[in-house]
Amino acid sequence: MPFDLKEIASISGMPGLYRIVAPTRSGIIIESLAEKPARSVAQARNRVSILQEISMYTNDAEATVPLADIFDRIRSKYGADLPVNAKSSTQELSSFVESVLPDYDQERVYASDMKKLVQWYQLVNQYVPYTEASEQEAPASTQAEAEAPAETEDKAGEKKKPASKKKQA
Repeated sequence: MPFDLKEIASISGMPGLYRIVAPTRSGIIIESLAEKPARSVAQARNRVSILQEISMYTNDAEATVPLADIFDRIRSKYGADLPVNAKSSTQELSSFVESVLPDYDQERVYASDMKKLVQWYQLVNQYVPYTEASEQEAPASTQAEAEAPAETEDKAGEKKKPASKKKQA
């Protein structure tokens, strides 16, 4: 999945999307995906939805399509310029979603869901890096990474001990 959505979240009651920075005792530290990112704390009472865990209903009763796959389909078909925006009519949004996901469930996917899909795609496309996934490059890079540590061990002659953890006061 080319868009890495593990750290991107939607928070109920807060507009836009947020990057999860770190957990705290009372919630999580978030950074808005905007031109001027601002950090704040999302309290534990807020409902946080990670985009990687969101999917869209299809006509098959048991199947759903992950949001990352839908974003990938949108990017391959339309690129950065979408023919619709969040203020488009319900009919335009419906035909757009149908062009990307032909078997989506029209009864369980509401117009508000389609608007969120368009808004989220525009934000993610603008602020989250897109990595081209190539099946041929992945095994080669993994093999090179596996050989690199072996070379450093041979040069050093012995394994390094892991760094000890500092005691906190």
